[in-house]
Amino acid sequence: MALRLVQVNFKAGDDSALGRFWADALGWGVSSEGPGVTNVEPLDFVWPDPVAVCVDVVSVPDPETVKYNAHLDLNSTSAAHQAELVAHLLQLGATPAGVGQSDVPWTLLADPEGNLFRVLEPRPVYRDAGPIAAVVVSCRDPQEMVRFWGGAMDWTLHESTAHYARLRSSRGVGPYLEFHRQPAGEPGWGRVHLDLMPYPGDDQAVEVGRLRTLGATHVDLGQGDVPWVCLADPEGNDFCVLTPG
Repeated sequence: MALRLVQVNFKAGDDSALGRFWADALGWGVSSEGPGVTNVEPLDFVWPDPVAVCVDVVSVPDPETVKYNAHLDLNSTSAAHQAELVAHLLQLGATPAGVGQSDVPWTLLADPEGNLFRVLEPRPVYRDAGPIAAVVVSCRDPQEMVRFWGGAMDWTLHESTAHYARLRSSRGVGPYLEFHRQPAGEPGWGRVHLDLMPYPGDDQAVEVGRLRTLGATHVDLGQGDVPWVCLADPEGNDFCVLTPG
């Protein structure tokens, strides 16, 4: 039994506008499963597929009160492409975000609702990852996080050090899931969390029980009566377990 990372979930004041920003940023399309939800995924994509981790934008009454410790790293193929992508994102409504960064090869930006993300310089490791190079979670202990998340999902561990760890789909496609050490007390990276999904035929409740044995805890985000289950990993980062599909 194992789970798959299928999407990152953004809390937003305006799901349609933020969803359109991310669709234009990634070169993807948009759809909606209902009011207040905008789904962003590659064109002609059959969901779910590890070749891409999609973006789900959900309207909430007060997104400023919802903080998560994750962000996206966007891919570039050359220095020229990186510069063109940054210029394109600024035209779409992104804004520069310094946050004390200096003399670094990436560009730190904020989307129209203030969620931070990076446009990376070309890196060989991400050459075939797609427009999203990595979903990055800031944490205190990358090795403990990769123990939990590596046990939760069927993704393969590619690298693990005291400062960062990296997982990728066992099929060797799509973006990476990375855990970067961040000193305690620094601010989080935005209102983003991860959504996991069991494989068809697996039992959601059994998977949730397995996650509990790995160190997950139940959390109440005011979600009410919903088909997904809200949990937190050992460092308190919220995530959701969807129904099998």
